Amino acid sequence: MATDRRNGGSVGDLETPLESERQTSRHTSQNSNDNPHSFSPLGDSLEEAPEVRIERLGRQRPEVFKSLWAEIGFVFSISMSQVLTEYFVSGFTVILPTLVDSLGIPSASATWPASAFSLTLACFLLVFGRLSDMYGSFPAYVAGFIWLALWSLVGGFSTDLVMLNFCRALQGLGPAMYLPSSVALIGIIYRAGPRKNLVFAIYGACAPLGFFVGIFFAGLVAEYTKWGWWFWIGCVFAVITAITSYMTIPSDIAKKRKVREARQGTDDQVRMDWWGAGFIVVGLILFTFAIIDSAHAPNGWKTPYIYVLFIVGSLLLFAAAYIEIHTKQALIPSSFFKVPSMVPLVFALFLCYGSLGIFLLYATFYMTGVMGGTPLQLVAWYAPMALGGCIISTLGGFVLHLLPGTALIVTAGVAWIVAPLLFAIAPAGANYWAYIFPAMICATIGIDITFTVANIFFTTSLSESQQGLAGSMVMLILHLGIAVCLGFSDIINTYTLDRLGLRQSYHAVFWFEVACAGVSLIIMALFVKIKRAESELTVDERMAAMNDMQLDQSTTEARNMGTDSADVADDGKLN
Repeated sequence: MATDRRNGGSVGDLETPLESERQTSRHTSQNSNDNPHSFSPLGDSLEEAPEVRIERLGRQRPEVFKSLWAEIGFVFSISMSQVLTEYFVSGFTVILPTLVDSLGIPSASATWPASAFSLTLACFLLVFGRLSDMYGSFPAYVAGFIWLALWSLVGGFSTDLVMLNFCRALQGLGPAMYLPSSVALIGIIYRAGPRKNLVFAIYGACAPLGFFVGIFFAGLVAEYTKWGWWFWIGCVFAVITAITSYMTIPSDIAKKRKVREARQGTDDQVRMDWWGAGFIVVGLILFTFAIIDSAHAPNGWKTPYIYVLFIVGSLLLFAAAYIEIHTKQALIPSSFFKVPSMVPLVFALFLCYGSLGIFLLYATFYMTGVMGGTPLQLVAWYAPMALGGCIISTLGGFVLHLLPGTALIVTAGVAWIVAPLLFAIAPAGANYWAYIFPAMICATIGIDITFTVANIFFTTSLSESQQGLAGSMVMLILHLGIAVCLGFSDIINTYTLDRLGLRQSYHAVFWFEVACAGVSLIIMALFVKIKRAESELTVDERMAAMNDMQLDQSTTEARNMGTDSADVADDGKLN
C-alpha cells in the first residue's frame, strides 16, 4: 500500500483484511439498499463456499501488503519490539555487577536499576494501549522506539545511581508505548488463521532471541569495553527499528481520525478514562514498589514506609476498580472479563509469566554465583534457549490451527514446572548437560507456546476497536506478573540467605517458582478452554452478521404483519 506520511496516514487508509470484500459484498447483497451497514462477508460468492473463503482468507497475505517483501519488513519491524524489550531486561542483569563497581552502587540498591525499567513499563501499558485505540497504533509504535533510543543514549552516560534509575525508568516508557501497539497491529492486519498464527509465533520467538542478544552484547561489553556501550548498542537497534517501522508499517492515523469524527459525541466514541488511569498507574507503582523493596528495607515488612505504601497502593487499586466498574469508558471494560475462560486464563498467565521472570533472573544468579560462570559462559549456556525458542515457535506457527489451545498450554504448563524443578534439585557441582540444558529447553517450550496461544486468544476475542486493549492486557499480565513474583522471590532469597547459604537460598526461590507454575497448570487444566486457532470470522464480522440476521428477521416480521393486515382488510371488504 502506498503511503503518504506527511499527511499523517496511508493512502486509502489502513484496511482490515476483509475491508475490500465487505465493500464488494455491500454492492452485491440484495439487502444492502435497505441497510447500509448490512453485508455478507463470506456468503455472496456462488463459486466459493463460505467455509472455503474463510480458510482462504486466513492463509493469504493481507491486502495492505503489496508484496511478500513488504510483509517481511512489517514482521521484522514488529518482532523487534520483543527483541529490544528483552535486550534491556536480560542484558542489564549481566552488566549490573560492572555498574555496581563502576558507579559505587550499594548492594541494597542494586536491584532498583533493574526493576525501574519493568515497573514503569507495566504501570503505563493500559494508558498507552487506550491511546493507540484512540489515535492509532502506528504513531505509538514509532514514537516508542524514538523515546527508547533517546533514553538509551543518555543512560550510557550515567554518572551515579540516581541518574541511572531515572534513565532506566524513562526507558520503560518506550516499550509501554510500542508493545500494546505491536500486538494491536498484528491483530488488526491479520485475521484468524494459519498466517496469523505463524506471525505471532515468529513474534513470540523473538522474546528468547532478544533475551539471548541482550546477554550476548552485555557479556562482550562487560569483558572488553566500557559498560555504556551496552546502552548505546541498544540505542542503535532502536533507531534502526524506528526507521524500518516508519517505512514498513501501514499507518492507521487517518482511519482512526475518521472513526473519531464518525463517533463524536456518541457512546461508541473511544475516550481516555483519566481518573481510572491515574488511580491505576499510581496504585500499581506504590503496590509493586512496596513488594520489590520490602526485601531490601531495613526491617523488611516492618519498615513503616513499606507497609504504608503497600496499603495506600492497594486502596488506590480498589478505588480504580470501583471507577472502572462505574464508568462508560473503562480502561478495562467489563466485557473483557465476560469472554469465556478469560478470567482463569489471566490468573494462570500471571503466575506463568511470574515464573518466567524468576527463572530468567535467578538462573543467571545461580549460574554466576554458584556455578562460577563468566559473562561469556552465560552466553553459551543460554544459547539453547534462544535457538530452541526460534525453532519451537516457528514450528508451532504451523500446527496451532491443528491442535486445541488447551492441550498446548497444558503442555507448556508442564514445561513451566520442569524448568525450575531441575534447578531446585541440582546438586553441588551440577553438570550443565544434565540439569541446565534441559531446563533451558523446557523454559523456552513454556514461554513460546504460552505467549503465542495467549496472544492469538486475546486478539481474536476482542473487536478491532479494542486491539490496543488486547495488546496492553497481554503485556500488563506479562510484566506485572514478572515484577510481583520477582518481588516475592527476593523476599524468599533475603530471608533464607543467612540461614541456608547462597545455593540453598536459590533452591528455595526455585521451589517457589515450581509452586507458582503448579498452581498455574491446575488453573489451565481445569478452567481454561481454548479451541484450535483456525480460520474463522472476526468478532466484528460475527457482530455484523448477527445484526444482519436480526434486521432480516425484523423486516420479515414486519412484512408478514403487513400481509396479515391486508388479508384482514380484504376479508372485511368481502363481508
